[in-house]
Amino acid sequence: MFWTLLLAVLLLLLLHAQLHVCLRELRSATPAPGNATQRLPGNATQRLPGAIIIGVRKGGTRALLEMLNLHPDVEVAKAEVHYFNLDENYRRGPGWYRAQMPLSLPGQLTVEKTPGYFTAPAAPGRARRTAPDARLLLIVRDPAERLVSDYTQVLHNRRQRGKPYRPLEELLLRRGRIDPDYKALQRSLYHQHLARWLAHFPPGRVHVVDGEALIRDPFPELRRAEGFLELPPRLSPANFYFNATKGFYCLQAAGRDKCLDESKGRRHAPIGPAALRQLCRYLREPNRRFFRMVGRTFAWC
Repeated sequence: MFWTLLLAVLLLLLLHAQLHVCLRELRSATPAPGNATQRLPGNATQRLPGAIIIGVRKGGTRALLEMLNLHPDVEVAKAEVHYFNLDENYRRGPGWYRAQMPLSLPGQLTVEKTPGYFTAPAAPGRARRTAPDARLLLIVRDPAERLVSDYTQVLHNRRQRGKPYRPLEELLLRRGRIDPDYKALQRSLYHQHLARWLAHFPPGRVHVVDGEALIRDPFPELRRAEGFLELPPRLSPANFYFNATKGFYCLQAAGRDKCLDESKGRRHAPIGPAALRQLCRYLREPNRRFFRMVGRTFAWC
């Protein structure tokens, strides 16, 4: 009996020692949140992004990210990080930001997208201090259409939570005139937000993607983005096919297909023709200023 108990005690001590060693090895291999860079066997590691899709909200940022992800030399952050536009995230430091990035190999480009960056006043300076060599992608669409899409998303989200939401024209108009304080309208004043980014990044570091053209025919816009990002041309028209049921292009690579989720292409909330004309008149001068800043024009409104 004595020897049986002694053997059991020795086995327990041995198991405890082995468990301690395993836990110590696991802790040494796992980065502390917001500090160490995660490393796996080989030379894959997490890096600060070399390219950031900064906006615009409801401009096609998710489509652009998924399309860039078809490139074999690109690794993308799967979720929006909100590092530069949310104070609570920015206070966590660049180590935390890097820890949100995917593993990538030397020579690969890490890309993240958070459309909230474009309109956040503090974001350009923070981005410049954290990733001064990053290339910035700005995808834009007709700002009037973007506003309606913005409203539609908020409306959908509130309906899902059983909450009421005022009609679009009640928010857009005040006493029969455009309300300049409406947040969705402010997000569509592209020239104001781009000016802040150009105060911190040279124009050559900012590439504008035509959101409408990306939807109509993705490949030419992706080829231009490849050039801006200094990626070897690896995408081709064969990576995109039109899905007649969904009404937009889907992606295919390595024998697998992928379409954006059902929220893309959602039917817009209604806006009366008179209110739309008034909105387009209001946006006419802001659009002209934006065109002068980027050196190109778009068929908007």
